[in-house]
Amino acid sequence: MGAIITDLKMQTITDKVNHGERLTIEDGLYLFDSPDLLGIAQLANQVNYKKNGDNVYFIENMYINPTNVCEANCGFCGFKRKPGQEGAYTMDSDALLEYVEKRWNDNIREFHIVGGHNHEVPFDYYLDTIRTLKKHYPQVTVKAYTGAEIEFFSRISGLSMKEVLEELIKAGLDTLPGGGAEILTERYRLKMSPDKASTDQWLEAHEIAHNLGLKTHATMLYGSIETTEERLIHMDRLRQLQDRTNGYMVFIPLAMQPRSVSAGLKRRTTAWDDMRTLAISRLMLDNFDHIKAYWINIGVQLTQMALTFGSSDIHGTLIEERISHAVGALTSQGITRDELVYLIKSAGKTPVERDTFYNVIKTY
Repeated sequence: MGAIITDLKMQTITDKVNHGERLTIEDGLYLFDSPDLLGIAQLANQVNYKKNGDNVYFIENMYINPTNVCEANCGFCGFKRKPGQEGAYTMDSDALLEYVEKRWNDNIREFHIVGGHNHEVPFDYYLDTIRTLKKHYPQVTVKAYTGAEIEFFSRISGLSMKEVLEELIKAGLDTLPGGGAEILTERYRLKMSPDKASTDQWLEAHEIAHNLGLKTHATMLYGSIETTEERLIHMDRLRQLQDRTNGYMVFIPLAMQPRSVSAGLKRRTTAWDDMRTLAISRLMLDNFDHIKAYWINIGVQLTQMALTFGSSDIHGTLIEERISHAVGALTSQGITRDELVYLIKSAGKTPVERDTFYNVIKTY
């Protein structure tokens, strides 16, 4: 009898998806518990195919972490340092330009800038970082500062979040990255990131950005103390904001990285969980165009699998990523464009190089 009821529930969810009806948190909980991972994958693949066909997007980008000094004490971070601690750094504009020059190639389309919440420097420092890059690389999109950093800047500057964003846009900001979201419930945030923006503040930063004309990104850091229900509440909060603004371009589930590279299997998310979370994200976030499989977190082979589990984006060449690697990511810090193209083609998909806003640069 059990199997028949189960099949009925899966059939109901399938019918909803086929008719374009929104799944509920209860539907999501059922999918997280269901043994039918391939059935879920098939459904997610179908939804993605309707939105994106066989196209899989990637970008040539460079990560910049201008400072690792941070006032916050997040339970999952291996990147931050306290002022004066060994390894603490804050790049001035010369160091910033030198960092970029060493890693530069002419195909780079995007600077992805995230750093510590460094209260030792004024808000102007963060504006100058953008101004310096825009002055020397005017053609490159600046994707900078998480929703949590926007709230932090508001605190150190005495400006409202809206004024902070207006100043950043004047300096040359093009888009916000999706970081700092972690899990958008207060139970989680009070335990894991007590010194950072609340759920409402993070969402508000993005809503203001959308209303000022910026398209932004959204992430979810899963695999620690959150419940599956909290993952689904997180997705639901994002899609409610997306209903109002349509300002998000992509959703990026990020697997929590353990504290060291040598951490055992039990300290990492499982392939099973990674694939399921990607597929359920695709099914829940009906108003998002793209779900990104972040190869830095899950590795290139699972990223290939993700392309039939509802993902339409695999991120970028990512020259030197530091934050995941500071906490035990097993992947390399960068990958060549040829490797990305091969990764996508050998999964039977069409590689599409894009800019930050999903405009096509080249189809391979």
